[in-house]
Amino acid sequence: MSGAKIRAQVLRAQLEQEIITGALRPGTRLDEMSLTVRFGVSRTPVREALRQLASIGLVELRPNRGALVATIGIRQLMEMFETMAGLEGLCAGLAARRLTPQERRDLREIHDTCARLAHQGAPDEYYAANVRFHETIYGGAHNGYLADQTRALRNRLAPYRRLQLRQHNRLHASFGEHAEILDAIVSGDDACAEKLMQKHLTVQGDMFNDLIANLPEDMLRPAI
Repeated sequence: MSGAKIRAQVLRAQLEQEIITGALRPGTRLDEMSLTVRFGVSRTPVREALRQLASIGLVELRPNRGALVATIGIRQLMEMFETMAGLEGLCAGLAARRLTPQERRDLREIHDTCARLAHQGAPDEYYAANVRFHETIYGGAHNGYLADQTRALRNRLAPYRRLQLRQHNRLHASFGEHAEILDAIVSGDDACAEKLMQKHLTVQGDMFNDLIANLPEDMLRPAI
């Protein structure tokens, strides 16, 4: 692999992480020249990294405007959350049947960490532990293709899901839902686990309206 391709991959990974963690918010312009200076590279790996990020939906390449961290329209956001609920529900149902004893212990340990962070009222730290909780369920489903598709959509929605945890009482509600999901999975009740996970990820009605109301305007694509 050439040096330019290696630099592009490193740059892509860094920018992807910053988008997922919210350091680069949706709507942020990604100026090529600024990125070349920041990372000490030429424009070739910068353009390749942006192209790769655009291919997975994290970046938008717009004529005459360059690259921006991707935004989502309200209808699309609702549809993506709906799809996310279905994918994660399937993961939970399969995990209830396939989780290994070690994965079961790992899930309980992460849940204990979530409990501590929820009690502390630390949404950012809780979100990181929350990702580990869900990742363990993806792995426990033992279906690599499903895990990859679920993870890709999760990453696309990450900035919005992080802000969702800042809604009133959502942090403690999320932890309570995790506890029910954990009980269903470890007891092997696949139908219940799938249903509870779908409910956990579904954002509709007043909950969806509250999410939209709390999003900065530049995080949503204007209606056409």
